[in-house]
Amino acid sequence: MNSDIAVSILVPVYNVEKYLPQCLDSLINQTLKNIEIICINDGSTDTSLKILENYHQKDTRIKIIDKENSGYGASMNLGLDAASGEYIGIIEPDDFADSTMFESLYKLAKKFDAEIVKSDFFQYTTSNNQSRKSGIIDKNFANKFLNAKSYQNLFKMPPSIWSAIYKNEFIKRNNIRFLETPGASYQDTSFAFITLSLAEKIVLTDKAFLYYRQDNENSSVNSKEKVFLICGEYNKITDFLNHNPEIKKFVNTPKLIKQYSTYLWNLKRIDDKFRDNFIDVFSDTFKKYFNDGEITEKFYKKHDKNLFNLLLNDKELFKKSMEKIIEKENKKMQRRKMFSIRINPSRRISIVLFGKQILEVK
Repeated sequence: MNSDIAVSILVPVYNVEKYLPQCLDSLINQTLKNIEIICINDGSTDTSLKILENYHQKDTRIKIIDKENSGYGASMNLGLDAASGEYIGIIEPDDFADSTMFESLYKLAKKFDAEIVKSDFFQYTTSNNQSRKSGIIDKNFANKFLNAKSYQNLFKMPPSIWSAIYKNEFIKRNNIRFLETPGASYQDTSFAFITLSLAEKIVLTDKAFLYYRQDNENSSVNSKEKVFLICGEYNKITDFLNHNPEIKKFVNTPKLIKQYSTYLWNLKRIDDKFRDNFIDVFSDTFKKYFNDGEITEKFYKKHDKNLFNLLLNDKELFKKSMEKIIEKENKKMQRRKMFSIRINPSRRISIVLFGKQILEVK
């Protein structure tokens, strides 16, 4: 590691010519100057590599790793290997950062000697150039030491690894890696869970710096065909916990609650042609957890016990029940697009009319 570099920022790049300049501009203009920006080009077939080369000519803090296409996980692992900074940040190339992001996170990291500093983020829409604070972090738990034992709500947050920095020594000491499955779907899931499980010193801030683009049509979250990749991520988490029984005692139930929610969410969004196979995998996975005695009353407090029992014992009836739930939620979503009042975990009230936020009250 290079003590002169405060933060190594990893940018995995694949065919993002439309958004890449905005991302890179936001990084080279950071108020924290002693950074390196490691861009891993995953065999882009558009002008992304040319854009990277042009920016490198402007700012030599931009370093380029060019490779054949092998997927997000492989790109990230190359970036982790190349990172020489005290801390590591990760920015997706279709997102962009406030100019104070890494200075703010780094100052918090140094103040607390934290292994992870995680911030809130903005949900950004390109079409109307609007952003809305996500509100994932309860301000009552900000700016203090936390870990998985003391605050299990850590696992309720979305992975959002791009709104955080990680101590490089912590990552390397624990040999934390990304799963190298093809494509670029859900591969932050196991990384986020494992880092939060292992870290003893986590600090949250309810300030938001990262603009997370919601309407990139090429984003992996918009790919219905890649839904089974999430199963590989949770298989890795399960294997990690089985090899770390002391950690498993504290985080297994939050993991099962999150996994069940995630599988339900995926089931609601995928095409009909994938549903039967996914339900089979879903059912077999949780039947094993149930038979191994891992499903607790705390799990049932978060999820409908009757629906869960259908998943385990009557997959056809479970499927019909899910179809009714999906239809009901779609109608509710249409109504919410017209008008809604939302209260997020940071206690902000947001009023939305015809899909547009018209008022936010702290």
